[in-house]
Amino acid sequence: MNQISINAAFDSGNIEVRSIDGTTARLAIRKDRDSEFFQWFHFRVDGAAGRALTLKITGLSASAYPGGWPAYRAAFSEDREFWGRTETSYDAQEDGGTLTIRHTPAAGTCWFAYFAPYSMERHHDLVAQTAACDGVELRNLGLSIEGQPIDCLSLGDGPKQVWLYARQHPGESMAEWWMEGALDMLTDPADPHARALRQRCRFHIVPNANPDGSCRGHLRTNAVGVNLNREWHEPSAERSPEVLAIRNAMDATGVDFAMDVHGDEAIPYVFIAGFEGIPSWTEVQGAAYTRYRQILERRTPDFQTKRGYPTAGAGRANLSMSTNQLAERFGCVAMTLEMPFKDNDDLPCPAQGWSPERSKLLARECLASLLEWLRD
Repeated sequence: MNQISINAAFDSGNIEVRSIDGTTARLAIRKDRDSEFFQWFHFRVDGAAGRALTLKITGLSASAYPGGWPAYRAAFSEDREFWGRTETSYDAQEDGGTLTIRHTPAAGTCWFAYFAPYSMERHHDLVAQTAACDGVELRNLGLSIEGQPIDCLSLGDGPKQVWLYARQHPGESMAEWWMEGALDMLTDPADPHARALRQRCRFHIVPNANPDGSCRGHLRTNAVGVNLNREWHEPSAERSPEVLAIRNAMDATGVDFAMDVHGDEAIPYVFIAGFEGIPSWTEVQGAAYTRYRQILERRTPDFQTKRGYPTAGAGRANLSMSTNQLAERFGCVAMTLEMPFKDNDDLPCPAQGWSPERSKLLARECLASLLEWLRD
């Protein structure tokens, strides 16, 4: 039989083919440009119908987060709409750390990815469809390194300035699925939570803060290898125009509440990281942050507060990160929402793991929690 073929020359594609023997392939992930980061993969396999594939991605001990590979299962799709999970194992001793994906597709072509991709084409559809809704303003806050627009969708008539932004780290595609869920809710004229939120808040929503990295199939950086979530103290037009554009727009409106939406490679839970350790920390500000997390934990079993990142000590917050910078800069409640690349081990889903669908549902609960938080 003919051997399979593998290709990643498309939006957010990333894989290097080292060898193919029948239905077995040895692969490697391309590093982010001008960076040592690598973890995101996205590729298609042709000639695969009814054939047992063995796909070995090698050299992963040197990846950005080696702890992300144990217990991880790769995402696959045959129609690029539904993304399931397939048999996957990791051997840290094999060929510099090897992830082995085994799958027998029904269709001739099958796509594999680190997480269900969110394409730039879908991003532009989301922006266009949302901008066409009543009361929505689309603004181009600035341009990326490679000249792509930093889209911001604003809506609502209330006094509270709420900023939601995602994909500073472009490989964390669950973050833009979350954004799709948030925008679907907020523009739904029949949704009572959305109606009440629009009365109380002015939302500014950036679905993709790093379009260049998204197109290039990067994990964590923009087109010149810069981690945008380490630029918020001193963004520049040369290194991080994406952050500069967003932060300037925030300075113009002020910020009362901010959520930076991400994904975590290793921790199989949904959690939130805050701004403990900022120089201007107050008990009132900290209590408001804690109260939001408590509301969200009560509203959805997909969120928990027992597991997450360690907190910074007094005065030791990293102000180059957006959550800390915004909490310090505006005295607001800011937070980083993290969703898993793996699954939510509190509520595992054998078919899909953590998924686009659950990301979108979580967005609705985050916004409903915001309404409750504002009412208290």
